[in-house]
Parts: sequence; C-alpha cells; structure tokens
Amino acid sequence: MLWCLKFIFIGLVLVSFVFLILQKNLPSTEKISTIQLKTPLRVFSSEGLLIAEFGDERRKPVDIEKAPEQLIKAILASEDGNFYSHFGVDLKGILRAIINNYRSGSRQGASTITQQVARNYFLSSEQTYSRKIREIMLALKLESTLSKSQILNLYFNKIFLGHRSYGFAAAADVYYGKSLDELSISEQAMLAGLPKAPSRNNPISNPERAELRRNYVLERLLSNKWISENEYQASIIAPLTAKRQTAQTPVNAPYVAEMVRQKVLEKYGEKAYWQGLDVYTHIKQLNQNAANKALRQSLLNYDKRHGFRGTLKSFKDIPPENWLEELQTIQPSGNILPAVVTDITKKSASLLTRNKQKITITLENSSWAKKHISADVVGNSPTSLNNLLKITDVVYVEPDNKN
Repeated sequence: MLWCLKFIFIGLVLVSFVFLILQKNLPSTEKISTIQLKTPLRVFSSEGLLIAEFGDERRKPVDIEKAPEQLIKAILASEDGNFYSHFGVDLKGILRAIINNYRSGSRQGASTITQQVARNYFLSSEQTYSRKIREIMLALKLESTLSKSQILNLYFNKIFLGHRSYGFAAAADVYYGKSLDELSISEQAMLAGLPKAPSRNNPISNPERAELRRNYVLERLLSNKWISENEYQASIIAPLTAKRQTAQTPVNAPYVAEMVRQKVLEKYGEKAYWQGLDVYTHIKQLNQNAANKALRQSLLNYDKRHGFRGTLKSFKDIPPENWLEELQTIQPSGNILPAVVTDITKKSASLLTRNKQKITITLENSSWAKKHISADVVGNSPTSLNNLLKITDVVYVEPDNKN
C-alpha cells in the first residue's frame, strides 16, 4: 500500500514538473487579450469602391454579435455542441475519442472550439503529445482570460476554410459570392462542416465528401431542434451550388493599386499585408472607366490600322460538340471574345462565342482586315471572307459586330 502511494506521489510530481515547463512557453495574458487578426491590405477609390486587395489570407472580419444566429448554431452543432458549458476542454469528448480510437485503431480528435483557437493563434499543427498538452493548458488560460463571445469571435474570423479563405464571411464570399445573411441553411451547414477538414470536405474539389459532411451538420441541427423537420428535408436535398468566386473589383485600376502597394510596403514593410490597412486614392470610378474605355478603343484602332494578323487557332481536329468547351480555355479580353467560325460564304460568316452567342460578320464591316505585312505595310482590303477565314477557325470578335 505504501509503495503504491509513493508511486502515485512520484507520478504527480512528474506531471506537475512537465506542466511547469510547458507553462513557461505559453503566451502571456496580455498577448492573448490583444490578439490581432491578419486582414489584407485594401486599396479603394475615393467613393470607397474596392480597387485591389493584397495579402495571403482572404478575410472579412465580422463581429460575432452581428453574425447570423443560425450559422452560429450550425458551427456549434458541427464543432462543439458543449461550447457554452465546458471550461475550454470537453472531458466527455476526450474520453469518447480515446474509446473510439482504441476500438477502431484510428486517430480521432476531440478539440473544442477554444482548443482550436489556441492551436490556430499560438501553436503549430504538429501531432505530438507535448503540443496537445500545451493546447489544453492554453485553452484553459483562454477561458479564464476571454469571454465565450470573444473566443467564438476569434474562431469565427480566424479558422481556415479552404481556397485562401479565413473566417466564415470570407468563405461565404469565396464559395457562394454572398454575404453571411444571404446564406441558406444548406449553405450554412456546408460552411460549418469545413473546419474539420477544409481540403477533404471541400465542396469545390470534393463535392461528395462535402455533401456527406453537410448532411451530418444538418442532422445535428435537427437533433438539437435548431431547425424544423421541414427545414431539414428541404436542406438535405438542396443541390451543391458552391463554386470558386473571383474577387469583384468595381474599379479597374491595377496600375494605381500596384503604385499604392509599393508605397505602403516601402513605408510599413511586410506587415502591411496583414495589418488591415485601407488606402483611399483620388481615383473616381466614372473617370477611371472613361479612361479605360478610351485607352482600349485607341489600342483597338491602332491594331486595326495594322491589318489582320491571322487566326488564333483552328478546331479542325476537334468535334463540333466540344467547341464550346475548348473556347472556355481561351481568355477573353474585355468585351472581345474568342469565337469559332461555324459557317462562311463570300460575304458573311457565322461564329459562336465562348458565352454561346451566335453572331454574324460581313465583308463590309471586315474591310479593315487587310493582310498584315509589316509594322508599316498592309495589303488591300479583302474581297471575300473565304480568303480570310474558314470553318473551324478561331478569332477574337466583338459581339456588337463592331469588327
């Protein structure tokens, strides 16, 4: 009996010693209280319209109090149903994971939202017992330093959700091109299912796995009575609509944005990319659009004066049913689109553009298409479209027929 007590005492001393060593490497309470989100550098017009965004992480910080309640419930259902009742660590969850790991031989985690915040802000992702212990200790410290709302706010805006999106507002924009309050229950469940495995459960790269994860979240919402049976049935059969959304920039002024980036980087260094700086220029959307249009038209006029330089390529070895697919691989230039010749006569030609428009060009409006000989020499105006093009040729066209 005495030997057993000595053994327990020695074990407690060793555990305490390990905890004391690991405690020294934990961040201070002050550092925890002043956590700063990495927010990209943004450049705006004088009206406040976005010109460009610079930074490795795409993020749109949102106050958790303004986040949709249904989305918060979906996140809790997916990641941490006991968030508001535990003290940073879910002992029941850990015990359940240990039992499941023993039975299945797999490795199942049991990290609470607080533990995920600790890991994402302060720790590495290495799979070691010492890191896991530090994660637990830091989670306890976070719970004693911050409120539940503050912890959830950090998680909501920090967690990686795939395709360079950090936080749920950025993910809503990346996957659906929507704001948070525009998301359906199905879309909320889809995003809520991403933190567990952003790559494996990604609706763009792995839609089948993503749908399974979404349905799991919906089932959890139903079992918690956070959605009705009707809402569940409608959401679980909803089609997957996620697709990669390109960042919208209402003002096209990339050279101005690059000048701003260089100046800001010169003044603030690399930290400018994540400090959330917003730079407002004197650029006005109306003036910039007019300048872009004038420059583009001048370049087109210049190009036409130098004659027709030939076709882009030919689809002669490609079946007609695949033409549209092939056209998608050729980038447009503003309103000038790649198109394939589908029919041609001496005086007119029919073409199909990459966005499925059918247009007609005539010999009369193709009079500019003289043969390009050199920078200073062009041939005569064409007398027949058959001499310029043939069926399966691909060229750039303007859909308004200003060719």
